[in-house]
Amino acid sequence: MKPNIDIEIITACIPDIYARFTDWFKSVLNASDGTLNLALSGGNTPKALFEYWTANHQDDIDWTRVRFFWSDERCVPPNDEQSNYRMTKEYLFDRLPVSEGQIFRIEGENEPFAEAKRYAEVLRRELKAQNEIPSFDIVMLGMGDDGHTASIFPHQIALWDSPEICVVGTHPQSGQQRVSLSGKTINAAKNIAFLVTGKSKAERVREIIETRGQAERRYPAAKAAAQSGNLLWFLDNDAAALLNP
Repeated sequence: MKPNIDIEIITACIPDIYARFTDWFKSVLNASDGTLNLALSGGNTPKALFEYWTANHQDDIDWTRVRFFWSDERCVPPNDEQSNYRMTKEYLFDRLPVSEGQIFRIEGENEPFAEAKRYAEVLRRELKAQNEIPSFDIVMLGMGDDGHTASIFPHQIALWDSPEICVVGTHPQSGQQRVSLSGKTINAAKNIAFLVTGKSKAERVREIIETRGQAERRYPAAKAAAQSGNLLWFLDNDAAALLNP
């Protein structure tokens, strides 16, 4: 049964949208009991958020209480310039008091399908379960211009409904393989938070938020629906430009 989805939409200019996201993140962390398990996304928007965090929130967030995972990873070595892990290390981990024991990376250098199985076991071991599915406190997601999220693309939208914990997606242009959380793992999170910026995303944002039933058949991002009901979209003004007031 699908949960009742009440989408919370937060809009602001840059960098205010990063401040709004951070205020929400801090509230979830402060309300948590012990550590917070966070699945990160890759891309330019998270990089800008990480720069904002390291410039403004070195001391007022207890980073030792956060454990870091990923929603997806390109199948490249960790020192490759395309690696989500490398980007996060350079822009976040190297600048904050984060220990190796807090980091649970997808090992993109491994054979993709074997790594999807390995990472699934990591999640089963490290996370509490929700209906027998590993459950993050927060899954942070971005969205591509084509409506993809994590590494589930529109041409492989069926991967969203895979029974597996992790899946292997293929980029439609480059053919690059990527290990990704499946839809059921994303939706088992206590909180799903999209962070989307840029005017190139505006039309897709409008479709997904205003015509969700139709969009679910076309765009993986439209299928994000936390079983908890906690689904948030943090949008800069450009990404939100086509939404009805």
